[in-house]
Amino acid sequence: MSRPEREHHFPGPGSLDRALRLVRFLRRECPWDARQTAESLVPHLLEETHEVVDAIREGDDEELEGELGDLLLNLAFQIVVAEEAGGLDADSVYARLEAKMIARHPHLFGDGEKRPWEEIKAEERAGKAKRRTADSGSRGVLDGLARGLDPLTGSYRIQQKVAAVGFDWDDHQGPAEKVAEELEEVVAAVERADDDPLGPERADDDRVVEEVGDLLFATVNLARRAGVHPTTALARANAKFRRRFEGLEVLAHERGIELSVAGLEALDELWDEVKRAER
Repeated sequence: MSRPEREHHFPGPGSLDRALRLVRFLRRECPWDARQTAESLVPHLLEETHEVVDAIREGDDEELEGELGDLLLNLAFQIVVAEEAGGLDADSVYARLEAKMIARHPHLFGDGEKRPWEEIKAEERAGKAKRRTADSGSRGVLDGLARGLDPLTGSYRIQQKVAAVGFDWDDHQGPAEKVAEELEEVVAAVERADDDPLGPERADDDRVVEEVGDLLFATVNLARRAGVHPTTALARANAKFRRRFEGLEVLAHERGIELSVAGLEALDELWDEVKRAER
């Protein structure tokens, strides 16, 4: 791509087209962008979605403008990655959207009378369920599990469902031992990645990702057997860490300590002081 074209900010017939051209350029020119997959981009997509919601709730138009741009970039990334895999393209995405909206608003497009929204959605859900049953030949234990659940809650619900048919530990000891086993496997995988010339990029290593996933799944299972919902426990842990770290920042400010250069040992001392004050 020539420099003059770069300086013109990827002009195109529309904003989405320009975003797609920007992503295609990034995929060619930036090693990090080129490495990304649809799955590796999911955390960024979710985070940007939450940030858009925050900006809406705060009523900050300037912030919303920026966050919507970030979300648009992530949507464009997903389309481009899927295009490269041959699964779909921007036109097919729009065609599905248009067909769905016409089906849901037949009275607006001259295709029929106005119908209750709930009735149309019920028909769509029934159609999806029928197709899934036809594809699998029968309904399984995990059929009907909401696909839009966050991964933490999804793990919990999967484990609940299989436990209901007897696929479960007798008590918490089994999952506790499994957590210890999975932790050892994570450490081994990370150490192997560290020995690799591309060690710093180990977050992209499929083996490490798989082992960390197994550890998280086992930890959710332990929480379930202990009678704790993992999202509740993690939300409380997040709040506790944030409260303590904000306390650490206050102490650092009072003592003229700059966090970025203080070093781990000094920050640990402040952290322990905050914890002692809480107790």
